[in-house]
Amino acid sequence: MLRLLAGFLFIPAILAAGRDLVVFDTDSCLFCDDGAALVMLLRSPEQVLVSGITVVPGNVWPAQGAEYMFHILDLLKRPQMQVYTGAQEPLINTAAMAKEFARRWPGVEYSGAFALNPAEVKPAPGTHLTRRAPHNEQAVEFLIGEIERHPGEITILALGPMTNIALALRLKPEIETKIKRIVFMGGNLKVGGNASTSAEFNFWFDPEAARIVLRSRIPQKVMFGLDICDTAPIHKAEFDQIVAVQTPITELYKEDMGGRYPGFLAHPNATGYMWDSLAAAYLLDPGFVTRSESHYLDVTTVWNKYYGATVPLDRDRRVAPDATAVTVAMELDFKRVFALYKDKLTKRE
Repeated sequence: MLRLLAGFLFIPAILAAGRDLVVFDTDSCLFCDDGAALVMLLRSPEQVLVSGITVVPGNVWPAQGAEYMFHILDLLKRPQMQVYTGAQEPLINTAAMAKEFARRWPGVEYSGAFALNPAEVKPAPGTHLTRRAPHNEQAVEFLIGEIERHPGEITILALGPMTNIALALRLKPEIETKIKRIVFMGGNLKVGGNASTSAEFNFWFDPEAARIVLRSRIPQKVMFGLDICDTAPIHKAEFDQIVAVQTPITELYKEDMGGRYPGFLAHPNATGYMWDSLAAAYLLDPGFVTRSESHYLDVTTVWNKYYGATVPLDRDRRVAPDATAVTVAMELDFKRVFALYKDKLTKRE
């Protein structure tokens, strides 16, 4: 009997063998690229084990982000997945600063949660509030705990501003080298920004947090910035292929991508992008990236028109001598990655 029990206890370890153990850090949205990334990973259990979802402010404030995550999890029939909120605001940046930034330096295309009421939580369209509560303000503790319980095994998939991650690194600096890798969507190396003219949104929303992560000793850092994201557009032809398969997930995809941004139903010539979905796809099929570059990177935290811009770390790395390099994905096989995206989003439960 004891031998049999021991066998059952060993099963989870066997099932986890060869899979990425992932903490999914997201700034969420109704569905968009964050929701697509979550669906892709949860529908790939043979490759990825998501140990928990941590929500950070970015696209929306954390309470709203958690509600959207719960709705997607309900559609996927994954009610057991744990959702944690953490930081409630960026480290330094504020709504007032963002408003003044846009006044001084016109060209802010998107300000995310800064344009929203943090006290308001809405259900997904056509539904009621899930009435499910996240583990409030425990995301940082969860992240630290997972890294300490599984040293050298945790992949952090960072799809929003890096506030939660930066706080974890500041509270427990020794976890930096215990992280297997961080794969993130954020930054821009050789192209313009999409929040301001100089900065990508995730970095612009919390530049100080991004700087902490880029200057850290995390052994592997893989960046999906605008350089590669700009080469993975979603047009109505791709949108139509997804929504042609009618499932609860594709209906939500249609509601968001069709009725909101980029609004294909009213604007058939609009263009969206895969963004976070590329970072998620990398965990499933890294071979779709056909060219990458290695750089030591930093972020501009001086409050001027370049706030949040990705810049090289100083030549001799004197300010961060232990910082590790960032592998920056630059080019991709779109046909290959879109096939993966389409397959995961249109799969029937």
